[in-house]
Formats: sequence, C-alpha cells, structure tokens
Amino acid sequence: MIYTVTLNPSLDYIVDVENFQLGMTNRTCAEQIRPGGKGVNVSLMLQNLGVESIALGFVAGFTGEEICRRLAGCGLRTDFLRVAKGDSRINLKLRSVEGTEVNGRGPVLEPCHLKQLEEQLAGLAPGDVLCLAGSAPEGTPQTVYRDLAAAAAARGADTVVDAAGGLLLDALEARPFLIKPNQYELGALFGVRISTHADAVCYARRLQACGARNVLVSFGGAGAVFVPEAGEAMWLSAPQGKLVDAVGAGDSMVAGFLAGWQESGEEAHAFRMAVAAGSASAFSSGFASREEVGLLYEKIQNCEQKPALIRM
Repeated sequence: MIYTVTLNPSLDYIVDVENFQLGMTNRTCAEQIRPGGKGVNVSLMLQNLGVESIALGFVAGFTGEEICRRLAGCGLRTDFLRVAKGDSRINLKLRSVEGTEVNGRGPVLEPCHLKQLEEQLAGLAPGDVLCLAGSAPEGTPQTVYRDLAAAAAARGADTVVDAAGGLLLDALEARPFLIKPNQYELGALFGVRISTHADAVCYARRLQACGARNVLVSFGGAGAVFVPEAGEAMWLSAPQGKLVDAVGAGDSMVAGFLAGWQESGEEAHAFRMAVAAGSASAFSSGFASREEVGLLYEKIQNCEQKPALIRM
C-alpha cells in the first residue's frame, strides 16, 4: 500500500483573471476549488493511474471538513487526523498571472498531533511506501520528515520525500528510496544555479552521498534527470504540448514514478511514467487521466526508445 502524508493540506482556489491590475478590483473569468497539498495531489494522481493509496495528514475547521468531503466525493481513501484549533488553509492560485500563488498558513501542530501520526504509521510493513510531500505547518520541527521516514524504515517500508530545504536534507539520514527536487530546489540546497543535466547529476550525487537512494530532478517543460542508486544517470525530454495548468505537475511525476515502479520494478519504465504523468497533468485542467498519460508515454517511448544516458 502507498500512504501519502500531507501535513498541511489545503483548499486550492484556482482562478484565471484577464488583464489583472494590481491595486484594482479584478474579476475572474474562470475558477476552480479543489483539495490540494502535495501528498493529496500524489494520491489523486495515483487514483487516476489505477493505483490505490491512503491519504494521511491533518485537517482543521470548516475548510478541513470540506477537504475531506471533496476527497470522499472523488472516491479517495483518507484517514486524516483532526486538529481542534484553527482551520486548514486556503491557497489562492492566480493561474493567469505568471503562476502567482498566495498560500495560507494552516493550523499549528503540537507534539501530541505528530505522536498520533506516528502511531498511525505503526502498521507499516515491508512492501509499503510512505510518501512525505510538501511543506510543514508553522512550529513543526524541521526533523519531522526524518523522524517519520526513520519510523517507516524501521518497519521495512520505503519512503519518498518531496520537500525543499531543511525538511529534505534532514530526511536524507533515513535513506529515502526516492527524492524529487526540481532544478531550483536542488540548486537552493547548495547555493548554486542548476542549468545543465550534468549540474543536476553532480549535485544529485552529493545528495546520494548524504543518504538518498534515487534522485528525480524535474526541469519543468524541459524534461527531467533521473539518478539511480546504481547505474548511470538518465535524461528524458518532456513531450511537446500546450501548458494549461502547472499546479500539481511535479506531484504527478512522483505518482507516475511510483505507478511505473509498482508495475515493473524497472527504472527506465518508472522514469518514462514520471515524465508522461507530469507532462499530461500540465497539459490538463486538473490531473490527467490514465489514457492521457498512456498516450504521452507512447510518444516518449517512440521518440526515445530508452532514456538518454548522461556521461560525466
């Protein structure tokens, strides 16, 4: 079973505004409200790909209830813990204004809440996957992902970490199966600019030296680099298409990789699935369907019979 953890899920209010004017009253020309947060997004995409998961994390207040209601309406299995004080956050996504976002804060998590989550994870077993994704609420210790990943590893489960900064670096101690920084997040970890595939491989190897096993680095519309635990690094170009909504594309990559890995246990297939899923969602309003991902997978496979190796 795949378990996703979203410490700070949200209701995402996604709007298009034509001719946005700062300091003026603007009106939307299109809008969506949907549950969000990186782990939630991974679970939703996994569902589209026909892979079962259970979404874990914390919700609070009326917004938390709405997150649960909407996910139940999608048929997604959840087991969120309720926080008595505060409200789950609402995130504003101005899709037509250069990807501008205004993200809420969410509830404050106390040590007792994290203890409850650790107790939930006591049932993890070999073959399970724990996906830790997204930011942590205010006041949460930076070691939270490290601690949860270590608890999973102690039970024989694999861990995926999709986070930035100290949350990711601290988690490397627990030797996660997969991490997925984008090129900017990877550069920020080392105070450098990642502009080439070779740059990405070089710094991904440094993360592996700190404990990461496999590293998937996304380059947005340009494609992705995959640095496996053993063997040579690989590169895939992203298929061409019209960008509709980049929200959740990186999370779709994680879901695609996990779905591909569960299907075959073969790195090149999982990597193609990651790029196909991320691209298909970017070309969709919402998360791509299994059929849309399949079409792009075939396109990638026909253009590049196997991912290009990166010689260092």
